[in-house]
Amino acid sequence: TMEFPELMSEDFDNYSYYYENPENETPQSHISVAHLISLSLCSVAFLLGVPGNAIVIWFMGFKWNKSVSTLWFLNLAIADFIFVLFLPLYITYVAMGFHWPFGKWLCKTNSFIALLNMFASVFFLTFISLDRYLRLVHPVFSNKYRTLRNTLILSVIIWISAAIIGAPALYFRDIITVHNSTICYNNFHPYDKELILMRHNIFIWVRLFCGYLFPLVTMVLCYSFLVLKVKKRTMLTSSRLFWTILAVVVAFFVCWTPYHIFTILELSAHHHEHFHDLLLSGIPLSTGLAFINSCLNPILYVLISKKFQTRVRATISEALKLAVWEVSRSGTVSEQLRNSDNSHVAVQYCETTQ
Repeated sequence: TMEFPELMSEDFDNYSYYYENPENETPQSHISVAHLISLSLCSVAFLLGVPGNAIVIWFMGFKWNKSVSTLWFLNLAIADFIFVLFLPLYITYVAMGFHWPFGKWLCKTNSFIALLNMFASVFFLTFISLDRYLRLVHPVFSNKYRTLRNTLILSVIIWISAAIIGAPALYFRDIITVHNSTICYNNFHPYDKELILMRHNIFIWVRLFCGYLFPLVTMVLCYSFLVLKVKKRTMLTSSRLFWTILAVVVAFFVCWTPYHIFTILELSAHHHEHFHDLLLSGIPLSTGLAFINSCLNPILYVLISKKFQTRVRATISEALKLAVWEVSRSGTVSEQLRNSDNSHVAVQYCETTQ
């Protein structure tokens, strides 16, 4: 019998498992509750993530002086901003009953952009953790090597690394039309099932290690050592740093752990069809939860900072004062022009009457 790539998980990467006689299968005629919840989470990520990250980009990139910390947060915000900016494509895809109306190249581009910025975001989170640790625990090393130039070089390396990991999407992503519905999926191979399984496994495990295990272990170790160091100096539980660190680690763990668990379980679906129903609900829910992390980052890392809030209020206050000053100045100039015009008319009248 012919084998056909049936869409199993309509997440941003849309990994699919393969099974026999797909021509007997029909696309879903309605959106499940799990996908409705996933759509809601993605909508929240988009509505909060776009303005939240845009605010960070505006202040970090254009309003404040450049420093190592602002460069890290600026890159993180750019990664998250681009990530959530493409969410409407996924939302439309699911809302249309998993029909991809945007064509093959946008299918490839959308998946590549999603992977690029997912890995870039996670990598920048990791390096922010390393930066905090080195700055507080190894100040001599930090003062010597923690420079704007080195930060820019590392930022470029992070973007290139994320692009390399996401690049296979440009090759493997494809579209196919079934029952008048177009699917955007990973075409690992047209018929070689062993090659399909091998490539699928490589993709999942590389993504698990690079996008979850390495960042999570790094963050936990950095913040653990940092907590031990800070604990010697002050009452930790009363400090804002403690709660910020706790919130960051917990948010990362809560948002990404379910997603990677279900992607591993998806590998089992090649051999065990009883995972089908579990994955149909679990993957969209865990995907929506993972997307939420991109709108939480500016809140957890920057917006809860008193220093950032003070600067934002000061900047907004300055902008309002400037606007009021310009309005009042324009009014004064208008009055001066009117007075000048009136004086000019009066002079002309006197000249003509003389």
